[in-house]
Formats: sequence, C-alpha cells, structure tokens
Amino acid sequence: MYLGAKGVCMILKRISILNYKNLEEVDLNFSGKLNCFFGRNGMGKTNLLDAIYFLSFCKSAGNPVDSQHIRHDREFFVIQGSYETADGTPEKIYCGMKRRQKKQFKRNKKEYARLSDHIGFIPLVMVSPVDSELILGGSDERRKFMDVVISQYDKEYLDALIRYNKALQQRNTLLKNEQPVEEELFLVWEEMMAQAGETVFRKREAFIREFIPIFRNFYSFISLDKEQVGLVYESHARHASLLEVLKESRIKDKIVGFSLRGIHKDELNMLLGDFPIKKEGSQGQNKTYLVALKLAQFDFLKRTGLAVPLLLLDDIFDKLDASRVEQIVKLVAGDGFGQIFITDTNREYLDRMLYKAGSDYRMFEVVQGRISEMKEGNDETA
Repeated sequence: MYLGAKGVCMILKRISILNYKNLEEVDLNFSGKLNCFFGRNGMGKTNLLDAIYFLSFCKSAGNPVDSQHIRHDREFFVIQGSYETADGTPEKIYCGMKRRQKKQFKRNKKEYARLSDHIGFIPLVMVSPVDSELILGGSDERRKFMDVVISQYDKEYLDALIRYNKALQQRNTLLKNEQPVEEELFLVWEEMMAQAGETVFRKREAFIREFIPIFRNFYSFISLDKEQVGLVYESHARHASLLEVLKESRIKDKIVGFSLRGIHKDELNMLLGDFPIKKEGSQGQNKTYLVALKLAQFDFLKRTGLAVPLLLLDDIFDKLDASRVEQIVKLVAGDGFGQIFITDTNREYLDRMLYKAGSDYRMFEVVQGRISEMKEGNDETA
C-alpha cells in the first residue's frame, strides 16, 4: 500500500521518567524502528506511551489536568526525551511539574515562551482504546481530532483556533451578564470570532477534502474491501458569513447564556455506507474505522509535514478478526512508517510484528510500573 513519501524521521533515542503516573523511575533506550511493550492490563504500558505523547503535545492524551499525573505521594514528575534528527542532530526535550506550580517545557535547556510553539516539532500519532470516543462521543471529540492533525503542520491554524476560543470565552461572559451590554462590546468579540473562525473553517474543509481518499484507502486495505466508509464535515460557516450567524444568534444565546452557533459547534459525521457508524457499526468495524482514521492521520502528516511522525499503537488488535489483524501487521511492519511504539497483552501478536519487521526492534516487559528490556530468545532483563 502506498504511503506518502515526504518527511524525514525524528527518532526518540532515549526516555527518562520520574514519578509519572505509576512509573516511578524509568530509563530506556529505543530502537529506531520498532519498540514493543508486553504486559498485563494496568501494569503501565499505556502510561509509557502517554509520557511519549506528552513530549510532543505538552499534555497527556487523556486527562488534561497535569497535576493528576504526578505519582501518588510524590511532589513532582519529570519526563525527558533525547531525540535525533535524520542528519544526526541531537534534540533534548524536558518537561517537569511540581504540585501547585506551572509545568516547565524546554527544548535543549531553553524554556518555551508559549507551549503552542512546540506543537508540530515532534509530530506524533497515537491509536488507543480511548479513540472509541471519536465515534461514540460528542462532536467535541471529532473537532479535537481535526485540531490535533492540522495544528501539527499549520501554525496559522493553531493561532486562529486559540484566538477564536479566547474571543468565544469573552462573548460567553457577556452573554451571562445580567446587566445590559452595549452592542459594540459584543461586536468586538464577534468580529474576532468571525475572522479567526473563517480561517479555522477554511483549513478544516481543505483538510477533510484531502484526507477522505487517504482514509478510505486504509479502510479498504484493512477490511479487504468489505465495506465503504465516509466523512462529512458540517459547519455554520459553510452557508453564511460567520459574523452574521453570530449576530443573528445573539438573542437566543442571551437566553441560554452561551454561544449556540459558530465553528466550536462544527461536526464531522462518520459514516459506514450511507449511515452513521455509531448506529450501524459492529465492534470490529468500529475498531477498523478508528485504526484507518489514525493511520490516515499518520500518512497525511507525513505528506504535509517536515518530519515523519512517531506512531504509538496501544492495544490496537483487540476486537479485530484474524484477517484484519494480519492486514494491520502488514501495513505497520512495512517501510512506510518511521519509529513505532506498540503495546499488547498478547505476546503472539507482538512476535508476529517482530517477525515481519526483521531485526531492528526492542521488546520490553512491563510489570507494576517497572519496564525492562527482554533479550531475544529468553526473558532476561537488561
């Protein structure tokens, strides 16, 4: 299967972790290709992947409250990653946080003025069981999916999104005000929302148009052409000026106390055939849909970005039949991907991945937050 050829690899050579969730002290060196983590549920495999995710996005993939990731009975956490670019240039990323203090994020010992400046420097795609919320959850989950992809290759988009959300917050504050508010004050924030929102809408629309054929291609490959899938992007900005939409909605918005219309209400409809997959899809079809979405996200970032994303695969084979597992193994173990981190409770699947990938791999065992390398041919630790 074809994967876009653009982009150079950024490799995570080593990670050091202190007190992140149940990972008290971890120091690991990684393969530049395939890194497999084996262990029972609840041992810390997902927490390791989340720490890698944190180094790319300045936050956890799940819980947005940073202080809740500090290990119980500890006062801080630290995650440090040593990366290497394709030309051998080293890059060190540091993240640290103490209780009741702001987190620090540094690149090569220099602290970022804005965390958003780091987004996109180390592109990353993660596939995990919580992705089921993309299908089953509210529209905010699907907007977040678009935001995470586009923000990694388009700084203008991220800046517009931040401006829009700030203006939205200010407008919502005015809407809740029990005293009369002058129209000019509403217009200040509505004009900012409209200007930034039009940019967000235009870039989301362009992204989805280009993304759909890539996504369908992956789904077709994994499912062996058994079903047809689609994506439909809906927005209040599509059929009218966003400023007019906001002004017309103001009376209703005052009644409810928040903004009912705008690009913060955009929807991405996920279809199996002509119907919502939320209603029609089996567990296997839903899982196939999500894996295809994320692999398409990887391929899209690879085509549009400067670096090949890291790929994190957390327990992706669950609920899939043997033929679909085999197709995913073929894909991921091929040459189209860069560095991969994969977890599973099933050693058989990981061994199959290693066999397909050849010699460039490392296997780790995770037990109660402790992670040790497994040597080939036995279970001795490094």
